[in-house]
Amino acid sequence: MSVAEQTGESTPRKSVTEYLASHLREYGLLFALIAIMVFFQIVTDGTLLRAINVTNLLLQNSYIVIMALGMLVVIVSGNIDLSVGSVMGFIGALAAVMIVQWEQSVPVTALACIVAGGLIGAAQGYWVAYWKIPSFIVTLAGMLVFRGLSLWLLEGQSVGPFPREFQMIANGFVPDIFPEGFGQALAGIFGARNINVLALGTGIISAAAIVWLGLRARARNKAYGIEDEPRSFFVARNVIVSAALVFILYKLSAFRGLPNVLITMGVLTIIYAFITENTVLGRRIYALGGNAKAAKLSGIKTERLTFLAFVNMGILAAVAGMVFAARLNTATPKAGFALELDVIAAVFIGGASMSGGVGKIVGAVVGAFLMGVLNNGMSIMGIGIDYQQMIKGLVLLAAVIFDVYNKNKQG
Repeated sequence: MSVAEQTGESTPRKSVTEYLASHLREYGLLFALIAIMVFFQIVTDGTLLRAINVTNLLLQNSYIVIMALGMLVVIVSGNIDLSVGSVMGFIGALAAVMIVQWEQSVPVTALACIVAGGLIGAAQGYWVAYWKIPSFIVTLAGMLVFRGLSLWLLEGQSVGPFPREFQMIANGFVPDIFPEGFGQALAGIFGARNINVLALGTGIISAAAIVWLGLRARARNKAYGIEDEPRSFFVARNVIVSAALVFILYKLSAFRGLPNVLITMGVLTIIYAFITENTVLGRRIYALGGNAKAAKLSGIKTERLTFLAFVNMGILAAVAGMVFAARLNTATPKAGFALELDVIAAVFIGGASMSGGVGKIVGAVVGAFLMGVLNNGMSIMGIGIDYQQMIKGLVLLAAVIFDVYNKNKQG
């Protein structure tokens, strides 16, 4: 017998329209991404979703997604980090100097870069957490400092190229573990040149896992009498998400398979989604952003939590810096310039609140790819960078207005 049955209470059912209206922030972004992709697919005559372009889309936005994971944690905690672009560029420069000029191995360089990123985050987090200096000021100073350090470290010149082992971080692909005959047989069925069975299988298994987890969560909610989404909407949402996932992985399988950086993004997204939604640490981060004073009075060590949020951001910026440098195969003094704006925009577009305490990892990832699709689609159409910047700015403004409107409506 469920908890609802034991208490004699019934859970009120909402219609699909009522449910969508009350969860517009959560699902509106996904529908917007699908609509934008359909629009650009039509106006670019199918170029957007070609296998090679889908692969490039993932590679080009990998470092944005990685940093967006950390930025969401920072913003949810009630802070902001304006230095991530400069830190990313500095770490890329450090990696180039260590590998190309100092002839250090890739593993040693990677470890040193991650430690350096953590120390940078710790240095900034210390002033924010324990000295109560606004994060805007601290990270603005960090943005200028590390941009200058990148120029100094590279001596104003580009440094490269990197060895193939380092390039594989961003430009490598996971080899297909299945015999070539399987791929050729599937290629005949789908009418493609070749099919990477591992990539296609990963898409199918991932889609099945999403459906299974959704069904399990729905059964758990029903057992405890928790209100859940309407069945028709649950089915439609899972069909759309699963079909989109299988389609994207099919496109990857028809080109070169799974990019190494996609595995990195996927693993990090799963880890951070689990931490923020299913752990005590995650709940404390949301409590900190929702009301810092109340969180402190309830026994949460708010200073340490803020400090760790910035350390985490520094580490992820370091990972993104290595991915960015590996993709370009060189480190340049201007690497990471203004990228912090794209990262912050992705998090806000993904549903995070300016005041903290609200936002989800999946939303930040979808927001990053929405920005990426906008950039890619407008570039294919030949729209100038000036118009691209204006359109992206308007999209960000619309997202913030939507957030404020929702708050006023709920209040």
